[in-house]
Amino acid sequence: MKIALDAFGGDNAPSEIVKGAVEAADRDTYIYLVGDKTKLKEELSQYETNPFIEIVHAPDSISMEEDPARAVRHKKESSIVVAAKLVGEKKADALVSAGSTGAQLAASIFHIGRIKGVKRPAICIYYPTRKGMKLITDAGANPMANAEQIEQFAVMGAIYAKNVLGIASPRIGLINNGTEDKKGTDTTKEAFERLKNNESLNFIGNIEGKDIPLGETDVMVCDGFTGNIVLKLSEGLSKTIFSMIKESLLSKWYRKIGAMLIKGGLMDLRKQLDSAEYGGAPLLGVDGISMICHGSSNAKAIVSAVKATRRAVEAGYIEEMREKLRG
Repeated sequence: MKIALDAFGGDNAPSEIVKGAVEAADRDTYIYLVGDKTKLKEELSQYETNPFIEIVHAPDSISMEEDPARAVRHKKESSIVVAAKLVGEKKADALVSAGSTGAQLAASIFHIGRIKGVKRPAICIYYPTRKGMKLITDAGANPMANAEQIEQFAVMGAIYAKNVLGIASPRIGLINNGTEDKKGTDTTKEAFERLKNNESLNFIGNIEGKDIPLGETDVMVCDGFTGNIVLKLSEGLSKTIFSMIKESLLSKWYRKIGAMLIKGGLMDLRKQLDSAEYGGAPLLGVDGISMICHGSSNAKAIVSAVKATRRAVEAGYIEEMREKLRG
């Protein structure tokens, strides 16, 4: 399997990206490390030679501050554009990047292409719950999604859940401000009716924000504005709670003794909630695998993302999406 890894995308690029590539590349995973050749050679010189890594020169990069679509059009030699082209030209099986999400979305649409019939690609994130890992889509690609697009997000999410997570009939829930059928905006009301009448979906109805971490629903759908708020709130809440617990346990000497006794359990819980453990978020709807990583990804997160990308490629869900979504 060949993966195009954007070496200059993310807050910790290129050092942590290169480190992750060195750890992830093996006889089953060939990595095209895309970025400035001179700088990448310098980074790789710190490690033993890995025959499963190949540098693909891309002298330019796109920052988080740049307008994504404009940058992708004009910076044709940027690392994300060159990496996306490798997938579009079938030289690589998948794209992985921790850079600008907007740039990756634009590069994927321009150079990998959308699956015929797909209105808008959607970001599908893994979300840890009381009942294991679940999915939320869209998580930020389409802030103004309409009801038809939300229905399509549900179809794509269900296909991904079935093929990658192995859930035979994924339960679909619509994130809303109440569980009643008639709750929500005009868009969510119309989306509810569309999802309810789509016989290919196992739609269980509306779910509220408090239901999200309980894990009763396998795929939770919404517009990208709502999904991104849920994602960022959850990330911040997780960090805040662990910080408060740490401060409380270390505030008294006798609490420190108790902290030692529960340290293992807390570490296990923190691991379950750590985004670096479960890799990137697939961009559903493009005609190939495009995996979006957190901007702060370290080497560990890159290794996890490469593993998640391998599973996605091996699952072969793109074929089913082509079949079910073609217009």
